[in-house]
Amino acid sequence: MNTPGIPALLAEIYERIFRPMGFGMEDLESHTESLAYDACSFTVHKVPVVFRKAKITPTKIGQFVTLWKRSTAGPIAPYAITDAAALFIIATKTEHRLGIFLFPKAVLARQGVVTTGTKEGKRALRVYPPWDSVTSKQAQKTQQWQLDYFVEIPAVNTIDLERIQELFQDLM
Repeated sequence: MNTPGIPALLAEIYERIFRPMGFGMEDLESHTESLAYDACSFTVHKVPVVFRKAKITPTKIGQFVTLWKRSTAGPIAPYAITDAAALFIIATKTEHRLGIFLFPKAVLARQGVVTTGTKEGKRALRVYPPWDSVTSKQAQKTQQWQLDYFVEIPAVNTIDLERIQELFQDLM
């Protein structure tokens, strides 16, 4: 996919996952304040998506990702349950491995990441792909729920497109 403004990692994900599934991508909008995280939003298969690339940090296990929007009043704010985005795709990449978390908005709301009527969400989070060996109890608990929404994108083997279809099914 050679679309101006599309981050290279998202283009790879589109070519390897969404195109083979027959899912079109429309309405791409870059979020210029978070370009370091390849931040953008788009619609795939009629599902509004927020995309981020997680970053490896030097001192902690897991990968860090910002997940905020600019509020109409000016300061940054967590995404809210009332926002249009239905799916948050967080890409994780190391030198030899690639995968994506496909988090439905409702799941992130239950986990306190997305703002609800009763609780403010978070502006960032740490994700733990299966190749990260977590040691703290909190990280283990977080990784456990996150892995339900993770799909690895192997370099040479087949991608589990059925699993991705399952995750999209509830959103359509």
